[in-house]
Amino acid sequence: MKNFKQEIANKISEAMEIDKEEIYEYIEVPKDSKMGDYAFPCFKLAKELKKSPQIIAQDIKEKINTTGTDIEKIEILGGYLNFTISKIKIIQEVLKEIELKKDEYGKSDIGKNKTIIVEYSSPNIAKPFHIGHLRTTLIGKALYDIYKYLGYNTIGINHLGDYGTQFGKMIEGYKRWGQEYNIEDNPIEELTKIYVRINELCKSDESVLEDCRENFKKLEEGDQYCVELWKKFRDLSLKEFYRIYDLLDVKFDSLNGEAFYSDKTDEVIEILEKTGKLIESNGAKIIDLEDKKMPPCIICKSNGSTIYATRDLAAILYRARTYDFDKCLYVVAYEQNLHFKQVFEVAKLLGISEKCQKGLEHVSYGMVHLKDGKMSTREGKVIKVEDLLNESISRVKEIIEEKNPELTKEEKEDISTKVGIGAVVFNDLSGSRIKDEIFDWDTVLNFNGETGPYIQYTYVRTNSILKKVNKIPELEEIDFKELLNEDAINIVKLIYSYTDILISATKKNEPSILARYLIDLSKAFSTFYNDNKIIVENKKTQDARIYLTYATNIVLKNAANLLGIKMPEKM
Repeated sequence: MKNFKQEIANKISEAMEIDKEEIYEYIEVPKDSKMGDYAFPCFKLAKELKKSPQIIAQDIKEKINTTGTDIEKIEILGGYLNFTISKIKIIQEVLKEIELKKDEYGKSDIGKNKTIIVEYSSPNIAKPFHIGHLRTTLIGKALYDIYKYLGYNTIGINHLGDYGTQFGKMIEGYKRWGQEYNIEDNPIEELTKIYVRINELCKSDESVLEDCRENFKKLEEGDQYCVELWKKFRDLSLKEFYRIYDLLDVKFDSLNGEAFYSDKTDEVIEILEKTGKLIESNGAKIIDLEDKKMPPCIICKSNGSTIYATRDLAAILYRARTYDFDKCLYVVAYEQNLHFKQVFEVAKLLGISEKCQKGLEHVSYGMVHLKDGKMSTREGKVIKVEDLLNESISRVKEIIEEKNPELTKEEKEDISTKVGIGAVVFNDLSGSRIKDEIFDWDTVLNFNGETGPYIQYTYVRTNSILKKVNKIPELEEIDFKELLNEDAINIVKLIYSYTDILISATKKNEPSILARYLIDLSKAFSTFYNDNKIIVENKKTQDARIYLTYATNIVLKNAANLLGIKMPEKM
């Protein structure tokens, strides 16, 4: 599909003899479509050219010859040079691309020969999968799918929290009270009870905490009892987690968690020792980061055991060698900002390529709080994801029973599952990822307004229209002039921008950009539907409007799917 933004960049570049790629990055899309389709902010060149933005804009305008181009009009607005593209040309380009790509519309190969690692979800073994884990899982899955759609070699890693002092605590709790709990039938809930109980005992008895630390040291050393118990906790937990992953349609390419790197930390320590930067401090081994205005990064505790920073460094070394990645994204809450700054700084000492060093990126997100405060596994105060999803599905089912009792049992199950889960997913991804979220059942399960169900309903409406006509007209039959009204053009422009929206979502690692786009497209179609009758007597008008409905249907389904939202065929 023709890139109008690139065409404008080329013209400005020719006029000013400035690099076209630099110009391309500066070009914006005005918020008000009345100001044109693209705008070039001339103040970006004011310092370099030692002229006012208005004079620069006038110079560029005079030098650009629009003959034989798709540029319909150039206007100067303040310090901006605004460009309007031929509407017929935009309609032609969009509908031809829909005809060519169909369900793969918007797909790109810009990521060809580039490898992106997305580390996400990463729950702790033997602990509940609560709504705090939901954010990393949904953000990570969306980024994984969007990058893949843009042609990147994408690797999804579930870096399980399956190692560390917490397992020393779990082992100690199981030793003391294991027979009191039925962990085979209800593993996570029973293991959580043990974990809460042992933490309470550790608070009141320092010697118990020392026993827990000793258990973890034994685990690191390969003690048979500790290792077998750890494997049991891990297997039972994964079985529980995959019930949730299956509901959310989440899959991973690797389940290599912290434990996988436990035998790879010795090499990290050796490499760091050779740099002369690993020093002793109160019996522990650290990397001093004072020159970077950060606290020291602990590599080994005083008892010789490693910490998760060491295992993160081992993971970076392993991933750089195995995947030679261009980016390695860590979808982890912002509470770990300092940890990743420290780890990424120390990683520069490991001898990995500069490309891999620069590709390390912490994709932070806000915390999830309950109305009455912060969640805590230690205190047993969490909302489990499985409960949330089942509750959402159940509430949708009640609405369907009331409004569409004539649907079959299978249809009700399908719709309630897709809409219930879609509501939760969209609620989580629709806001900026960095913002904290106050969890409120009423907000999550509100099916009115800018929500997942609203997008699904819009899609179902397009489906219903397409079923009525029973046949999508051939592109050759479409009279593009029939789509020159404002409502239709708004939809066409949104569909045209789809690939750019996906690219923008990856540049900022922000799925909410795509979520916002889905709302905008749904609203635009609703306006078009309300103001323009689609099935009409005039065949030319109907064919054009049907084809636009078909294009909207494809993009709504495709974009929602990239966010992890499945579309029902009816509602």
